[in-house]
Amino acid sequence: MSETSKRIHVVAGVIYNPAKQQVLIAKRPEHLHQGGLWEFPGGKVAHGESPEQALQRELLEELAIEVSDCSPFLLTEHDYKDKLIVLDVWAVNNFAGQPKGNEGQRICWVDIGALNDYQFPAANYAVLEKVVADSK
Repeated sequence: MSETSKRIHVVAGVIYNPAKQQVLIAKRPEHLHQGGLWEFPGGKVAHGESPEQALQRELLEELAIEVSDCSPFLLTEHDYKDKLIVLDVWAVNNFAGQPKGNEGQRICWVDIGALNDYQFPAANYAVLEKVVADSK
């Protein structure tokens, strides 16, 4: 990380649909950093929030779902030169509600084996590898 980089703590949820071996992904809005790429839904951890609280808040805001069962999945970092992303990823095993793109973002359920057909930010590569490896 360069000295001018800022550190940003972000949470993301790998939201499973186990019966169908699928996960939910969302497309980043074009105007955002890494816009147009796919991601695991989530967002920034607010001051005073735990990662789990941030995940629950972000998924309710973004997808209109209430997380009822989640567990730590992976902690990774990625340096984008202008910012260091600390990506705190959680497996979401159960939730209430029907996911929808509350912020206008496109969302879709994707077979785990087809995840490589979608373009993700570099910070997500370690997450993708673990999701695929864990499904075998």
